[in-house]
Amino acid sequence: MPSVKPFSAAAGMLRSRLTSTLRQRGDATNRWTTPGHQERPNGYFLNRTPLPPGQSRKWEDWELPCYVTSFLTIVILGVGLNAKPDLTLETWAHQKALERLEAQQQIIASAPSDESD
Repeated sequence: MPSVKPFSAAAGMLRSRLTSTLRQRGDATNRWTTPGHQERPNGYFLNRTPLPPGQSRKWEDWELPCYVTSFLTIVILGVGLNAKPDLTLETWAHQKALERLEAQQQIIASAPSDESD
């Protein structure tokens, strides 16, 4: 049976860390509440205030390559996945069954008929 000492030591260390963080919650020197951080979102998308009328937003450096790559990826995947060969087991078995039926029909058609007596 394992010793209880390591568990109690770990529990004591965890308890001391949790109580110290809970005590700091009441302080106003939290990194999320320092001056310059908003307490609540301002209601705009990504917290960006809208531009004045007549001005358009300037694209950032990463946007054009990201959009072009995303579009090309969708096109390549759409064309590639639609053009891939059907290699499922069901399709293979269906083709083999059709070949066997055709072979049986040819054997039946080539056999001499005995009804001409």
